[in-house]
Amino acid sequence: MRPPLPDPGKSEPSAPLGGGVDRTLAAKPLQLDTFRENVILLSRDCLALRPERLRGVRKVEVRGRGGVMLAVPMLCDDPALVGPSEAGIPQPLARRLALRPGDRVEVSPAAPLGTLEAVRAKVAGETLSREVYEAIARDLAEHRWSDIEISAFLVACASFMTAEETLDLTLAMAAAGGRLTWDRDLVVDKHCIGGVPGNRTSLIVAPIVAAHGLLIPKTSSRAITSPAGTADTMEVLARVDLSEDEMRAVVERCGGCVVWGGRVNLSPADDVLISVERPLSIDTPEQMVASILSKKLAAGSTHLVLDIPVGPTAKVRDRRSALKLKKAFEFVSRGIGLDLQVLITDAPQPVGRGIGPALEARDVLAVLRGQADAPADLRDKALMLAGAILEADPALPGGAGLARATELLRSGAALAKLEAIIEAQGPSPASGALGELTHEVRAVRSGAIDTIDCLRIAAIARLSGAPTDPGAGVDLCVKRGDTVRRGDPLYRIHASEPSDFGFAVEAAGVDDGFRFAP
Repeated sequence: MRPPLPDPGKSEPSAPLGGGVDRTLAAKPLQLDTFRENVILLSRDCLALRPERLRGVRKVEVRGRGGVMLAVPMLCDDPALVGPSEAGIPQPLARRLALRPGDRVEVSPAAPLGTLEAVRAKVAGETLSREVYEAIARDLAEHRWSDIEISAFLVACASFMTAEETLDLTLAMAAAGGRLTWDRDLVVDKHCIGGVPGNRTSLIVAPIVAAHGLLIPKTSSRAITSPAGTADTMEVLARVDLSEDEMRAVVERCGGCVVWGGRVNLSPADDVLISVERPLSIDTPEQMVASILSKKLAAGSTHLVLDIPVGPTAKVRDRRSALKLKKAFEFVSRGIGLDLQVLITDAPQPVGRGIGPALEARDVLAVLRGQADAPADLRDKALMLAGAILEADPALPGGAGLARATELLRSGAALAKLEAIIEAQGPSPASGALGELTHEVRAVRSGAIDTIDCLRIAAIARLSGAPTDPGAGVDLCVKRGDTVRRGDPLYRIHASEPSDFGFAVEAAGVDDGFRFAP
């Protein structure tokens, strides 16, 4: 047995330098974005902290007017950038410490975090307690871990994690941030685990449900491994980075919203994990369950309809795996008091035609507007999911959910509700224009389309620049079951950056993702 873990939530106080040395430096904000990580630039001739003190120390403790943060130190040999009496503060750290030019910060070596011993224990295959997960979630939310440490934690959890640990992590992540409460007994939501390009049903479901009168404060994540998340697509139409007060105002006015959960501080530890999962393309079942359900718990949801798509190239490949994942969601949902309905849906190909934020927003509007060329598969799936949510309404006769959802879509009530939500959330800062660099991928032979590889098409869309570039992506011209002749277009690649465009075109040339029937 390993010795007991140290106090997982606290670091030991830094040892004083002694000799009355002033450890304060003048904060010098730098126009330098280090993304999520806290970084501090110190002069090699720093007056407050000798460089040799940093040997064997991966982080320093920085105290400022906004609190205390851990940061990775970097030494600077350019006195014009950072002088001996200054501390160069990049944008993320300056924002978190609320620093202004002229403020002073205290810098000292930081003792190792106790929670990192928990990571080593997890790497060794041990089970962690709820208290340890609570400490880990706090450290993540307070940006005390580096990306390397987060990566080690993710990989260790991917190797072994019990159902009880998943529940503990879910509760810990929800507790580490804010939690919304509503003056309704019934607060509904819908979520899809992802893995199927173009499956943007939430932007149709939310206005249908809100138009019916149920409360649906929809908070969404940005894409992790896909070409677009719900928040990425909604951002083409409206602002999604609303504060909690702004979100509440939209929900009170419209009965629903579609916002980015990271802005309202719901399960912030999850957002930190996602920021590392995204470039590593890691999305394990346990982390997925904890991520989704911690967000729903923090958002105040009481009822959730969860979509688990299953297909040969989807995130979940077979029904056995889907049932195992369903049980994991149900176990944690019972533990957090959430009423959950899991729907296992078929996913033999992408949903809709557009893959990428602007293209998917176009498909959503086509469905809500009742356009003749609107993707039927996107419309039908959204109606099925909306109907399942409406069944939770005790005032609606059992079995009437689908008919009610169809009525709200056909009457234009759902479109009017989305337009009201868009107006309430405010204009989007993102452009909805499609990338002007285009390339048509054409059929190399004649025949019927048997399958479309979801993973391959998603990879090509991401290479084109999606979701970072909202106008990038893939626009499908044909779907499974269609018959084409050699040279007919299969899909069109959109991009804005020549380098992205080249990568996507090259990848499509190697494997276009389409398979023909024998």
